[in-house]
Amino acid sequence: MTITEQIKEELLKRTNAQKEKENFDFWEDHIKYVVKNALELADAYNADKEIVELGALLHDIAMPSKIGPREEHHIYGAQIAEELLTKYNYPKDRIERVKQCVLNHRGSKDLPRNTLEEEIIADADVIAHFDCIPTLFSLAYQRLNLNIEEGTKYVKDKLARDYNKLSPRTKEHLKDRYENILKVLFVDKD
Repeated sequence: MTITEQIKEELLKRTNAQKEKENFDFWEDHIKYVVKNALELADAYNADKEIVELGALLHDIAMPSKIGPREEHHIYGAQIAEELLTKYNYPKDRIERVKQCVLNHRGSKDLPRNTLEEEIIADADVIAHFDCIPTLFSLAYQRLNLNIEEGTKYVKDKLARDYNKLSPRTKEHLKDRYENILKVLFVDKD
């Protein structure tokens, strides 16, 4: 079994346990899209695919693990990543690279992205929101209890913030898709 298969297995145990308690499937509704997008970007940008895949699998691991506050999941996630990768005898220098991907993936924190792989994980995390728009509407209407107008504005603003967090090259790569999403979902009322 490869290291990515072992980590995915560990992750699925945690996401399945969370799904049973919270009725939210973190794997199906977010992480699998981050992994898919990260691998596509790694191919396009010629990055280290193993580092990228591990970073994508582990970027949010603290949340389904229920370790630490959500606002600091990147910090706790990096610690969990180190523990898991060490458990599977992954090389220390590569553990550090994966940890930096996890630690620096949060767009809302304006963290430095010092490597191509870190940039890819941050971008893939954002792009996943464009893959899971129904989840954003669910958040707006069910968890935040917004009305139709407020929820629509919330999702539109969230997508705009996310798009603006992307690295310049990924923003250009996603531009047509972003503009099409806005045209389809948010009709101007003027």
